[in-house]
Amino acid sequence: MLYFASYKFLYLLILVPLLPIGYGILRYIRRRAIRSFGDEKLVKELMPSWSGSKGWVRVVLFTLAFLFFVIGLARPQIGAKLAEHKAKGAEIMVCLDVSNSMLAEDYSPNRLERAKLAISRLSDKLRDDRIGLIVFAGTPFVQLPITTDYISAKMFLSSIGPESVPVQGTALGDAIMLAIKSFSAQSEKSRVIVVISDGENHEDDPVAAAKQAAEIGIRVYTIGVGSSEGQPIPLDGELLKDKEGNIVVTRLDEGTLRKVASAGNGAYIHAGNDEFGLNPIIDDIRRMEDEEFSSVMFEEYDEQYMYFFAIALALLVIEMLVGERRPKRRLFGK
Repeated sequence: MLYFASYKFLYLLILVPLLPIGYGILRYIRRRAIRSFGDEKLVKELMPSWSGSKGWVRVVLFTLAFLFFVIGLARPQIGAKLAEHKAKGAEIMVCLDVSNSMLAEDYSPNRLERAKLAISRLSDKLRDDRIGLIVFAGTPFVQLPITTDYISAKMFLSSIGPESVPVQGTALGDAIMLAIKSFSAQSEKSRVIVVISDGENHEDDPVAAAKQAAEIGIRVYTIGVGSSEGQPIPLDGELLKDKEGNIVVTRLDEGTLRKVASAGNGAYIHAGNDEFGLNPIIDDIRRMEDEEFSSVMFEEYDEQYMYFFAIALALLVIEMLVGERRPKRRLFGK
C-alpha cells in the first residue's frame, strides 16, 4: 500500500501542466517580437544555431523532473510490516434518522444537516474509540461498519440524505436492533447506541428494542431533534402535504425518546442549535470501562522518496545537456 507521509506537497502538482503552457505563451510572445524586426524566415537565418524543438524537449524534461521532485517531497512510503495494533476505547453505533421529517428547518439549515455536522464533530473528538453509522427511515441499514477510520465516517456522512433509504417512515426499533447486531465480536463492555431522531415513530416498538440492548450491557442514548411547536417539511421545492392536501407538520416526540433512553439505561438530550447534545454523551462514555481492541495494520513503512529525487536529478542533468543550440556537425553527413 502506497502512503504519502507529507501529502500536502501533492498540491504543487497543480503547477505541472502550467509549466509547458507558460513556455508556449513565451514562445508565442517571442515569435511576435521576431516579426516586429522583419520577415520571420530571414530572422531565423540570422540565428542558425538556435533550435526551437530543443526548447520543447527541455521544457518536457524539466516538467517531468518537477513532477518527480514533488512526489519525492510528499514522502511516498510502502507498508513493509503487518503488526497487531492494540487500543483501548468504546464502540459507538450512531443511528441517524433520515426520514423526510428530518428536512424540517427548525435548525439551520435543517435537522438532518445539523445532525450530520454534530456527528462529524464527534468523530474529531474520538481517539481510539470505534464508530459505526446506521441510517434509517422505514428500514435501517448499516452505512458504515464499526471502524476507527474517522475520515471514512466523514466521507459517508456527506452523501447521506432521505434518498439513502428506499422506504420512508421512522423505524426506531429496527434501527436499534440492527445496531445491536453491528458491534464487533471483541466488544463486550463499552458499547453505546446513540439514536438521533425527531422521535416520530410509526413502525415498531423502540422501547422493547432498547430494553433488549440494556439486557446485554449496551446503553442507548437518544438525541431529540426538532421542536414541540412543529415545522412543515420542505420537499422538492414545495411543502409536503398529506392525501387530503393539508400541509404536514412534524413535531418532536420527546415522550418516545425519553422512554427509549430510560429503557436503554442511557439518557435523553434535546439537541440545541449551539450544543447538539453529543458532548454529555461523550463524557459518559469516558467514564465507562475501556475495551481493548486489536487490529492488524502496517506498522513500519519503507521510504521511497530518494528514488523520486534521483529520477528528478537525472532528468535535470539531461535537460541541461540538451541545451538550446543545434549541433554544429551531424552524426552522418558532411
